[in-house]
Amino acid sequence: MFKKALLAGVAASALITGTAMAEGLSGDKVVVGVLTDLSGVYADIAGKGSIAAAEMAVADYGGTVLGKPIEILSADHQNKPDIASTIAREWIDAQGADVIVDLVTSSVGLAVQGIGGEKGVVTINSGAATVRLTQKECTATGFHWIYDTYSLAHVTSPAVIAEGGDSWYIITADYAFGHSLEADAASVIAEKGATLVGTVRHPFPSADLSSYLLQAQASGAKVIGFANAGQDTINSVKQASEFGIVAGGQKLVALLAFLSDIHSIGLELGQGLNVTTGFYWNMDDETRAFAERFNEKVGRMPTMVQASVYSSTLHYLKAVEAAGTDDGATVAAKMKEMPVKDAVVHDGTIAANGRMIHDMYLMEVKKPEESTGEWDVYKLVRTVPGAEAFQDPKESGCALVE
Repeated sequence: MFKKALLAGVAASALITGTAMAEGLSGDKVVVGVLTDLSGVYADIAGKGSIAAAEMAVADYGGTVLGKPIEILSADHQNKPDIASTIAREWIDAQGADVIVDLVTSSVGLAVQGIGGEKGVVTINSGAATVRLTQKECTATGFHWIYDTYSLAHVTSPAVIAEGGDSWYIITADYAFGHSLEADAASVIAEKGATLVGTVRHPFPSADLSSYLLQAQASGAKVIGFANAGQDTINSVKQASEFGIVAGGQKLVALLAFLSDIHSIGLELGQGLNVTTGFYWNMDDETRAFAERFNEKVGRMPTMVQASVYSSTLHYLKAVEAAGTDDGATVAAKMKEMPVKDAVVHDGTIAANGRMIHDMYLMEVKKPEESTGEWDVYKLVRTVPGAEAFQDPKESGCALVE
């Protein structure tokens, strides 16, 4: 009788716990952490705009989920994985963070995704680019949202090569993101029968790129590709102009450039640059409406990263509601079941390795006379279907796919 009573008590306790989990939330709220760069080279592409984007997603969802409040945390990781890891652990252990978003900077993204996998907390990378996030270093609760180095290389490089850019020199930011983008671009260059004349790596971040640009200029390569981002890309293009590289007949290719970068560079210098993006504010009525609301809040149009933070945060909240819990593994599974559809991503799916697959866009920077306004900088060259733009999950090496 004692054993029966004990078993009945355990069963009742499990039932109560299961019901509470199914109908409620840990800590009686959902905690969204926006871990971003607020003071460094990526502050314009993410930073305060990413926090604003998460706030917009929460507001658009109604401010509550499962009848409970949604809290937003934010912090500056300073593009340092050790600082990011310390903040992520404190958020999870002491403040009950349920999801951590943005994670601009690949070294940061990899570090925090590893912590999320260890602790069963959802992490959604919007700013980090390295494809390693959905390869062997994938986790059951890790997601990669709007773009990655594979898609950047496989959309931009073939288009440039097809136009006669059959010899390349790549200038690379010397950390995880740059290495990943350089490797993906080199693979495409070889695959398409073009020649990689040489590569050089610069410190991250770097204000003076003159020596690296002079090496690229001296190489005689038809194309100089920049495997960097943010302020590094801005500096690269501006300093290349000072050396007369384009005037000398070499083509510049920004393998990753954001709306804010082109805005800083200006159309006079940036015109003709090919850029791959997963979001542009002036694509359709939905993107324009979202961007105008963002502009009213922030004072500028959203970058691909900031728009991605909105989309991913919104999708996470929808999954929590559908799952009836904020348990990381349960919510992650639900996120992968649900289509991604919002003002930013119109028709996305999530693969087993956490890669969100959707259309990518090859853009060309407009000439000054083609622009109708301050943020009207791109014209669409080609829409690339997600299945073509992103790595086949079966080839990723992620154990979750198997």
